[in-house]
Amino acid sequence: MGNQRRSRRNLVQNIVITLLSLSAVMLFARTQLISLNLSAGETAAASGPSPSAAPAADLTAPVRVAVTGDYGRYGGVAHDTGDSGFAEALGRRLLEALGSARDYAACSRADFLRALEGPSLYYDFLEPLPLSVLAGLLGGGEEVSPREDLSARRLVIAARDGGVSLYLWDGGENCFRAGTAVSTDSLEQVISRYELGDASFAMDAAGDSPARVLDPCSLLPGQTPELPAFAVGDPLAGGTDWLLSILGFNPRSRTRHTESNGTELIMDGDRTLRIRPDNSVRYQSGDDPSLRVKSAGETPTAREAALGAGALLGGLLSPVSGEARLWLQSVRRSGNVTVLRFGYQAGGVPVRFQDGGYAAEVTLTGSAVTALTLRFRQYTLSGETSLLLPLAQALAVAAEDPGKELSIGYVERGGECRACWVSD
Repeated sequence: MGNQRRSRRNLVQNIVITLLSLSAVMLFARTQLISLNLSAGETAAASGPSPSAAPAADLTAPVRVAVTGDYGRYGGVAHDTGDSGFAEALGRRLLEALGSARDYAACSRADFLRALEGPSLYYDFLEPLPLSVLAGLLGGGEEVSPREDLSARRLVIAARDGGVSLYLWDGGENCFRAGTAVSTDSLEQVISRYELGDASFAMDAAGDSPARVLDPCSLLPGQTPELPAFAVGDPLAGGTDWLLSILGFNPRSRTRHTESNGTELIMDGDRTLRIRPDNSVRYQSGDDPSLRVKSAGETPTAREAALGAGALLGGLLSPVSGEARLWLQSVRRSGNVTVLRFGYQAGGVPVRFQDGGYAAEVTLTGSAVTALTLRFRQYTLSGETSLLLPLAQALAVAAEDPGKELSIGYVERGGECRACWVSD
């Protein structure tokens, strides 16, 4: 009898263990299916929802900011347009200025710099972008539709003649000014939120300072910041089948082989995907592209192209990039062809590659994605702090190359990525 009871008890235990194991397997499989569906959904977002429905987090940018009041300037080392701290006051005010600006008139670079002398908000997006795209970066919907034919890298909201004006500068020869519906009270409210006096522009320096020979809008922090360092990992080391699946290729395709230079070539009809040993990936569509961005017409607007490309890359690079985020560097258009380039940034500080390249390039012909170039990276905190030269030493070195802008950026070297002073 004792043996029979033990036998029955063992049988029950085995059944319970088996059921628990099956439950765990089903839960794991369900988790994986949810993950794959999310990836597919993010990719489809580039060709499904309307541009205004694209997640704002898919399209952000680093931005340098200076807040000027009667007693000095505030200048954060870096901000990200996707951060709530920026969007709440600085981003909202710029979006209001862009949405209400009317009757742009050409002005001089000197006019732009003079606007920085009084109460003002300064924004530097590092690269010139169409105003409509800037509005998208700030979270504006389709109801905020500034001009697409004007681009700006640097913008200033400043009090002028009893009102508030918006100044634009593309970083080259083109400067414009327009009146806005922003009130002087709301401008002062934003300025009052910041502790002034911890930053300056190069143009603020005394006559014998080496800063005087730099780009006048070089934004110099009062104290050398402490920024983390990152280890650079290989997100494709575990395999690339997931990437093929997202792009619509069969991971078990018979037309998948490795070339003599180490590049893996995958073909699907006249579509090709090349995965190089340096973790760069090149996709080219065929005559019937399967990837598209949403657009109201045959050719997307710059804003539609930027939002759609951002959503597409959000499903390809963002899930594996670790602490880094993508940012839109440029939008170039020629006829019905739009080329968009993206970089990596960490905490609002841009990442620079030693070869001067970019994280991703998306080529659209009409609304179809006809080519993609992707540079896969995974940035993880190394636990170390980047060692930056003291500002005085950095200025002395930068002054040997007059006219350049001094700023802080991350630079990859080997398997690590550290912040350093950059002159360009």
